[in-house]
Amino acid sequence: MENAGHHIHKFKIKKVDLLQYTFFQHALLGSLLASIACGIIGTYIVTRRLVFISGGITHASFGGIGLGLFTGISPILSAALFSVLSAFGVEWLSKRKDMREDSAIAVFWTLGMALGIMFSFLSPGFAPDLSAYLFGNILTINQVDLWMLGILALIMSGFFYLYIRPIVYIAFDREFARSQKIPVEIFEYLLMMFIALTIVACLRMVGIVLAISLLTIPQMTANLFTYNFKRIIWLSIVIGFLGCLGGLFISYHWKVPSGASIIFFSILIYAVCKTGKSLIKK
Repeated sequence: MENAGHHIHKFKIKKVDLLQYTFFQHALLGSLLASIACGIIGTYIVTRRLVFISGGITHASFGGIGLGLFTGISPILSAALFSVLSAFGVEWLSKRKDMREDSAIAVFWTLGMALGIMFSFLSPGFAPDLSAYLFGNILTINQVDLWMLGILALIMSGFFYLYIRPIVYIAFDREFARSQKIPVEIFEYLLMMFIALTIVACLRMVGIVLAISLLTIPQMTANLFTYNFKRIIWLSIVIGFLGCLGGLFISYHWKVPSGASIIFFSILIYAVCKTGKSLIKK
């Protein structure tokens, strides 16, 4: 009994110690801020069916990372600029009658990846470790990343609070939105910019390969329980945060990459909710 008590006491100390580490505190705060940002803009992505476009922007951001490594400026800053320009490019090309939307996405998707690989190999000094950008590691996020996520989450919260009605109109019916004298094009470009910035802000957490999952899986799970736009946002934030927490602890206990663990746990939540809903219906 005494031995068992000793083990429990040891476990409690280990658990408390984990929360005392600055990197783990950053990871928890980053998870919350990313869940808010992704919950808000991800609801628009899923409602407007922009998942493929968002995937294109995510991969295009790799070009900005390569450019940053080559020129010596912050890869996240150059990725943000490259992603926003790519998002505007996709939006502009997809509006043209002589270019299909999926073709426009493919152009920026492949161009971004190609430039990213070329610039990475041309960058001076040692070959950079690209796995951190491709697969992410939430435990490496720093105060600059937290500030970026926090400011982005705050701006988007304010923007959606003020303009939720026109955003919902555009998400569900752009022609109706135009009939209500809403400047649809301006809103679409602004929302594309928010998509690009959210993707870049989450690169440290889950990486290029998995970033799109953070913007879609919590929303898909929330959509199982409600079709209300505002409720999907709130539920997505909660589900996204639970996914991040579960992924963090899986990563810590199994010693596996945190980005993949977060997405795995988020899909697990979706599968459990989907199965539970099907069983209740039967």
